[in-house]
Amino acid sequence: MNPLIIESQPPTPEWLAKWGQPVASRLLAWEQAQTDALLTDVFGYHAVQLGCPALQALRSNRMPHRWYAQLEFESPSPTPAPGPNPVKVAVPVVTSDPLAPCTWVADGPRQTEGPHVWLDSRAWPWQADSLDLVVMPHTLEMSSDPHACLREVARVLIPEGQLLITGLNPYSLWGLKAWHPGQRERLASPSLIAYRRMRDWLRLLGFEVQVSRFGGWTPALGSERWMQRLQWLDGMGERWWPILGGVYLLMATKRVPGGRLLASRSWRTLRTAAPATAPVARTDTSNVSHLNQKECFEPR
Repeated sequence: MNPLIIESQPPTPEWLAKWGQPVASRLLAWEQAQTDALLTDVFGYHAVQLGCPALQALRSNRMPHRWYAQLEFESPSPTPAPGPNPVKVAVPVVTSDPLAPCTWVADGPRQTEGPHVWLDSRAWPWQADSLDLVVMPHTLEMSSDPHACLREVARVLIPEGQLLITGLNPYSLWGLKAWHPGQRERLASPSLIAYRRMRDWLRLLGFEVQVSRFGGWTPALGSERWMQRLQWLDGMGERWWPILGGVYLLMATKRVPGGRLLASRSWRTLRTAAPATAPVARTDTSNVSHLNQKECFEPR
């Protein structure tokens, strides 16, 4: 019997929890499923996730170097101590018989890892053309200068590098809640960026959008019971009005124009007139005969 492995999830971000626990859990579950499916076959050497520790976007990726970066607008999160539901890991049991089958048992509690680096979203510590994959879950919404953050992404990504962005759609039932007069001060929501505007920013920086998806068409309610009753809206929204989803996902590739090596070919020759021989000295017989006639005289 396989032992039960209990995983403790990081707490929900404060700005996302203000939308309500039902919306936050659905948003994180949808983003987790999308990132697991899209990033599994993205190959390279270096991958970075910026912000949103509640989303483990790189857990299915197989790159050898994967980092989680905490940004300036996030409060420092120290390594949590084991609580009532600690993280359990499975370790192999070593026996004296080398031919015995390997068995696994649940080990004791282990502390979860904190962020690998803490940086400013407007100035990244990596050098140019050094990262293969960058994941930014709701990073541009919280950054004080999203344009500078995107320029840093374009700088550090290698040519043909991958960028994954998630954001809340302001033109949706979830986004409208942030602009409600009674909710605006309580939510203290980040500056939401529309889907079309995000595509325009990426195109200006030389990115080509490969994947765009939407999710979350149910109203942002605080009751889990009513959210489950209105679950049928997701099926209708995905078919009839997908662009009005509460959350969107974009996956883009950095394109860099390069030189093209032309195949060897003979240069075109211009046609010129054929060379003709010309005499070095010319004699005019008419002039000579005319001079001879003047020089001749009759004797008197």
